[in-house]
Amino acid sequence: MKIAQIAPLAECCPPRLYGGTERIVSYLTEELVRLGHEVTLFASGDSTTQANLVPGCAMALRLNPAVRDPLPYQMMMLDEVRRRAHQFDVLHFHIDFLHYPLASAFADRMVTTLHGRLDLPDLQPFYAAFPHYPLVSISDDQRRPMPPVNWAGTVHHGLPKNLLPFTARPKGDYLAFLGRISPEKRPDRAIEIAARAGLKLRIAAKIDKADQAYWEEVVGPMVARHSNVEFIGEIDEQRKAEFLGNARALLFPIDWPEPFGLVMIEAMACGTPVIAFRNGSVPEVVDDGITGFIVDDVAEAVAILRGIDRLDRAGVRAVFEERFTAERMALDYLAIYRDLPGLHRAAMRVPAMQKGAAIEAIGLRAVA
Repeated sequence: MKIAQIAPLAECCPPRLYGGTERIVSYLTEELVRLGHEVTLFASGDSTTQANLVPGCAMALRLNPAVRDPLPYQMMMLDEVRRRAHQFDVLHFHIDFLHYPLASAFADRMVTTLHGRLDLPDLQPFYAAFPHYPLVSISDDQRRPMPPVNWAGTVHHGLPKNLLPFTARPKGDYLAFLGRISPEKRPDRAIEIAARAGLKLRIAAKIDKADQAYWEEVVGPMVARHSNVEFIGEIDEQRKAEFLGNARALLFPIDWPEPFGLVMIEAMACGTPVIAFRNGSVPEVVDDGITGFIVDDVAEAVAILRGIDRLDRAGVRAVFEERFTAERMALDYLAIYRDLPGLHRAAMRVPAMQKGAAIEAIGLRAVA
């Protein structure tokens, strides 16, 4: 199957530091290539891939100090997608709705994964105006605020099986917080939980400009007041394995409808259990009492920590391998691709004597 993956340009694929969507696009792209498909990745020019890379800009926009407005670069990339659209069996978009004005020409072989929150008021009238374009959610909970639309499926994220090694015996006596310093991620809750439990907390997180005030007014002073808390900033993939693998548990004390929460399955890959607040996708990702615990408040999280070491870390890893690998994610997406009407119409346009071979080829490419 000839597949186009269209990524955001904020980070490269995969990101060097923080970046959820681009990371998932990268994992999906590489797995589709491994499965034998012909994949073209539209992404920033500093991306690394086994697919055919079509750069939308020279380097990731977030890390380029010369870039003031990312939109012109996204528009230039979309124009390139439009020019090449006839080359692909499937076009898979990961850029929210930016491509919608030009999508009618290839909508029957297009799918869009929505990676962000969908409870923002301006989104409902927009998606109500385009109810037929096929969409993929990354959790069932993510769908709740949406008007009636054409859901093609839910595909939970996945990681390459050997990306993060299993750690049977963690060396660090600490709790981990990994993500962004932002009000909805609630690092303040993580600090409170660790303090009340009498445990060390290590925070690996980036601080966006939009969250600088929150850091300076809330989280930074809390870190300064608590000697048990260490802030280490953004970390790359190599440090992530050590950081998560040697933690006794990952704290995921969110206060918003998290669409997925990639860090939860990153921790599971290391065998590290997750203590997560009951919001958004958490009940779909965490198997309560097996890969971690789902809690409703700080007091419950503190109480749960007393028994966190009783969880079987090998069992946590086993659930990751069963439910959250990149291979499982890619196979789920291939099933969605095969149901797109454009693939079947393409076969129907082939002359009769070639039609059987064309249909067979599509099927073979789909399962290759």
